Amino acid sequence: LFFNLLNLFATHLAIKWPFQSPQRLKASQPGMLICTSNIPRIVVCGNSGIGKATAVDLARRGARVILACRDKAKGESAVYDIRRESGNSEVILMILDLASLNSVRAFAQSFLASEPRLDILINNAGVFQAGQTADGFDLAFQVNHLSHFLLTHLLLDQLKCCAPSRIVILSSSAHTSAKFNFGTLKKPNKWMMKGAESYCNSKLANILHARELAKRLEGTNVTCYVVHPGEWKSRSKAPQMDCSIRNCKAGAQTSIHCATEEGIERLSGRDFVDCQPKVPSPLACDDHIKSHFCDQLILPSVPQDLL
Repeated sequence: LFFNLLNLFATHLAIKWPFQSPQRLKASQPGMLICTSNIPRIVVCGNSGIGKATAVDLARRGARVILACRDKAKGESAVYDIRRESGNSEVILMILDLASLNSVRAFAQSFLASEPRLDILINNAGVFQAGQTADGFDLAFQVNHLSHFLLTHLLLDQLKCCAPSRIVILSSSAHTSAKFNFGTLKKPNKWMMKGAESYCNSKLANILHARELAKRLEGTNVTCYVVHPGEWKSRSKAPQMDCSIRNCKAGAQTSIHCATEEGIERLSGRDFVDCQPKVPSPLACDDHIKSHFCDQLILPSVPQDLL
């Protein structure tokens, strides 16, 4: 079972690219990066808010950014904006609907067929909406966590082949309000919760997933980080949460830090707030909960033919 799980899991704005490698982008001055032999490939999920702000910064540094979006028209508009703001034409749109596990699989297949490498995967989603997906799962839980779990698994071999590489997972301080009911672990499709409750649970799930990934990826040179952006202005946020003190550019700083900062490899699996490591809630640090969550909820939830 351990090796099956190992195979399954196996895979803020800083001024430098990570990894001392001639194949990476190198920082010559703060805010400036130059390209060397191979251009890093980065997948960023999201065409607005923090995802878009993250993509702009990484594209400005010279990376090839694959923007994973559900809506083609909005995605094309975001790609246009990112290219214009960054001065980098290497920004590509690929369709990904996180509310559909089949779409996640199709995206992964298309990406692997068209892109020779993957250096950084940024799982960025934070929807509040209540509802049920066509796959039978709570909408917010699937979009914010379950589909990213599947996407990470499907791209993990590519990340290993391109190591050193990184996975950045967007969580939230809202995870402190999460309350998992382990009596429903074997019936996740019955998790029909209010939007806020589901959002909090999905953000706790992000942290548990990252901690487990970091553990199982030890020795692979693939590292994983959780980021908490703070409250920020984004259309995906509920109206009552849109009175934040941060704009999206500021909210993206920790994501970019974990994607680019040198010397944080030893902090794989840790949470970051304002570009600094921070201890999450006691629930997120509970190894018993982590094991039950990963082994009894998530693994049985993903259809085996999609893995």
